[in-house]
Amino acid sequence: MKPTRLISLDALRGFTIAAMILVNYPGTWDQVYPPLLHASWNGLTMTDFIYPFFLFIVGVSIAFAYSKRLQAGFPKAEMYKKILTRSLKIFLVGVFLNLIPAFDFSDMRIAGVLQRIAIVFLVCAFLFLNSDWKKQAYLAGSILVGYWLAMTLIPTPDEGLVMLEPGRNLAAWIDRILLPGKMWEGNWDPEGLFSTFPAIVTGILGMLAGHILLSDKNQHLKANYLMALGLPLVLLGLLWAQVFPINKHLWTSSFTLVTGGAAFPALGACYFLVDILGKQKGTRIGIIFGANAITVYVLADVLSLVFYGLEIGGQSLNMHFLTAFSGIGLPLKFSSMVYALLFVGINFIPAYLLYQRKIFIKL
Repeated sequence: MKPTRLISLDALRGFTIAAMILVNYPGTWDQVYPPLLHASWNGLTMTDFIYPFFLFIVGVSIAFAYSKRLQAGFPKAEMYKKILTRSLKIFLVGVFLNLIPAFDFSDMRIAGVLQRIAIVFLVCAFLFLNSDWKKQAYLAGSILVGYWLAMTLIPTPDEGLVMLEPGRNLAAWIDRILLPGKMWEGNWDPEGLFSTFPAIVTGILGMLAGHILLSDKNQHLKANYLMALGLPLVLLGLLWAQVFPINKHLWTSSFTLVTGGAAFPALGACYFLVDILGKQKGTRIGIIFGANAITVYVLADVLSLVFYGLEIGGQSLNMHFLTAFSGIGLPLKFSSMVYALLFVGINFIPAYLLYQRKIFIKL
């Protein structure tokens, strides 16, 4: 079936980026509502769904983009080159964001959010071009089982015991051995090398959702499949969590299934409402953010240097905002959330200008 553009996918991508900015830039980290924070270790909050949702959307987008190219007869060698180039650009931009503003190369962090996105995109795109959905599903299952067995059966060399504690687990040990540069938490990194393997599975789950949407089934049946498939994945993830806890920092197999499983009905519901029923009211903000999603993410990081780092009258802009709101009697946590919403709105301005001028920056 000829791929068609999904408004629901564009909107979901944009709202996911907006949510990512919202939770990344509160007025102050000392005053944040618990659902807007990541779980400190084991467990799950609303915020923990955002990053997996984006990787899932990357997988869906790969299915649509490369199905179209394959049907148009694009040479695979040409597609490989573009995939490698795009992955490298996203990876290097992520490293650049870790360097600003000091550009201290002796304290450089190689791992990061964009870097993981780049790796997931690279692996999933190559996989999509060279395998069918069954092989992709088998590989996804094998990675999750293999990761689980490795993390729960192989003792951490520094400890001599199987451990799943912060900085004292197999993934952290592998990262200390193989990952160059600074790590986010000192002796471990939430975007480390070993935990990127199950993150790739999140992208594969997105590709499997893409296969459903690209199938010859009627639209309502596609929506039903997406809605129905999520439940068994979530239940399997919850069951798996009894022996391998849900943990975003380790991107455990249970975390992968619960968050990836939740993404299926989220996409299915959006697809049903927006693309089938045509209820597009309210999607424009998401579409505008989604049109330049990674660019907006980068801009938010750059703008944060101004809003959090530039001092005027002895205080940064975010603290001026909090002082003003607390001065009229509003709770600090509420003021911190309002500031985060305001920051999302500020980032919407360049996104809107790019969209109006039909400028779509593909890193």
